[in-house]
Amino acid sequence: VQPPDPASIRVLRGHQLPVTCLVISPDDRFIFSASKDGSLIKCKWEVESGKRLCVVPGGKKGTEERHMGHASHILCMAISSDGKYLATGDRNKLIMIWDTATCKRLHIFTGHHDAVSGLSFRKGTHQLYSASHDRCVKVWNVAENAYVETLFGHQDVITGLDSLSRECCVTAGGRDGTVRLWKIPEESQLVFYGHQGSIDCIQLINEEHMVSGADDGSVALWGLTKKKPLALARQAHGMQDAQGLQQPYWISAVAALRNSDLLATGSHSASVKLWKCSEGFRKLEPLWDIPLVGFVNSLKFSAAGDFLVAGLGQEHRLGRWWRVKEAKNSICIIPLKRRTAAPSPEAPDSS
Repeated sequence: VQPPDPASIRVLRGHQLPVTCLVISPDDRFIFSASKDGSLIKCKWEVESGKRLCVVPGGKKGTEERHMGHASHILCMAISSDGKYLATGDRNKLIMIWDTATCKRLHIFTGHHDAVSGLSFRKGTHQLYSASHDRCVKVWNVAENAYVETLFGHQDVITGLDSLSRECCVTAGGRDGTVRLWKIPEESQLVFYGHQGSIDCIQLINEEHMVSGADDGSVALWGLTKKKPLALARQAHGMQDAQGLQQPYWISAVAALRNSDLLATGSHSASVKLWKCSEGFRKLEPLWDIPLVGFVNSLKFSAAGDFLVAGLGQEHRLGRWWRVKEAKNSICIIPLKRRTAAPSPEAPDSS
C-alpha cells in the first residue's frame, strides 16, 4: 500500500451528531451509516457524487413502533454477505432488521436487557450474532425472524463482536479484560488475555487471526489458538495530556482488510494509522498516518481493498468523556493505492 494522499479524502456530511458505526455493502457500492441522533443514512457510494439515497430519521423515545426508526443512539450495524439484510442495534436494547434495497424495516428483535453493542452476520448465511452491555451474546435467524439461543460468559459489558464464515464469533469484553471466541454448536468459549484497559473494538482478519484495541492505547494481534497476543503495540496512537495527566490515546476502532496483512486503527489522536502484520502475524509494523480530526468511531475496508471508510464524530461512540470541537460529524472515504508490479486494469497510475 502506498501512503494515502490527504487531499484525496472525500467527506460526506449529513449526520447532526457523531457517527457511531457504518458498513459497506458487499459490492462496495453503498455505505450505510448511523449516528447518535438515531438517524440511519444510506448513502450510495459513487466516486463522483457520494449521494444520499435514503434517510431514516430518528425519533423520540418510545416511538419506535410508530415511526419506523430508532429512538436512541444506534451503536452497531451489520450487513449480510449477500447484501440483502441490514441489522442495526441501539441503546434501547432493540435490534432492527432492514431491507437494504428499499430501507424498509422488516422486523424488530427484542430480548437483550441492555444496549446492543455489536452485530455481525455469519458469512454466507442469514444467521445474526448480537452482543450487548447485558454481557451476553445472542444468535438469531433473520430469514425466519427467529431467536435461536443465548451465550453467557463475559464479566463486563461486551463492546464489540465480529464473525466470518465459521459458526463462531469473537467478542471484546470491555473491562473484564478478555477477548472471547464463541463456538456456537459446541456452546463453548475460548478466553484470551492481553490488554490492560477496557477492550473496546475487535475484528477478525481471517479465520485464524483477529485484532483488538483497548483504551490503554494498545492494539493486539491474536491467533485463535493462543491465549496471549501474538503481537502487542502499546500506546499505538501515542500519549495525550488530559487535565495535566499523561494517558494513552484510546483505541476506538480497528479494521482489517479481510484475508490480508493490512490493518487500520483509529483514536482521537488526529490520525488513522495503517499497519502491516508481518512475520506470520507475529509483528505489527506501522505503515502510514492518515490525518483525520475527531473521534474515529468506526473503520471499514472495502471488500476490494481500494478504499477505507472512517466514521468520525466530535465524541466517542459510547460516551461523552471529551469533545473534539474542531471535528466534523462525517464519513470520510480514503482511497488506497496498492503498489503492484502489474499495472491495474481500472486506471493507469498517475502518481
